[in-house]
Amino acid sequence: MTSRAARRRVWLSLCSLGMLTLAGCATPRSKSASAAAFWSGRLALQLNSTPPQNWSASFELQGSAEQGEMTLLSPIGTTLARLSWTPQEALLEQGQEKIKSRNLRSLSQHLTGTDLPIPALFAWLAGQAADAPGWQVDLSAHPEGRMTARRSSPSPEAVLRILIDR
Repeated sequence: MTSRAARRRVWLSLCSLGMLTLAGCATPRSKSASAAAFWSGRLALQLNSTPPQNWSASFELQGSAEQGEMTLLSPIGTTLARLSWTPQEALLEQGQEKIKSRNLRSLSQHLTGTDLPIPALFAWLAGQAADAPGWQVDLSAHPEGRMTARRSSPSPEAVLRILIDR
């Protein structure tokens, strides 16, 4: 291995270690005295479609079920997509593409291939059960920062796994 390649490998290792250290410092925290909150972590979504689909990303979720923002990030921190919503409209930004809708549901369907229960996520991340049509959440591992939600209907069946950074 050349000296240049060795230096590059050491530099990349140090950067990776730094990013892991910073990621380990992330904790759920209140953004203000209001009901707004902030969470970060990783999520994985499995769709039992034809063909089956699996994807995962880091996420940052802030605000509330009524008004907020969810950013999906690649392993190196690049923004893959950003969903933002207010009571009046929702916006999906993915690269240069921007799609507006009157509801968050259609945009999460466009982004992931299924209707993610984003409003229920706020309660689930806080460790509280919340109804989301077709979804059943398992919060038994919430104290360790993990949760699993399964959707049986409508098709396709889906499994959402979340790991909250602590």
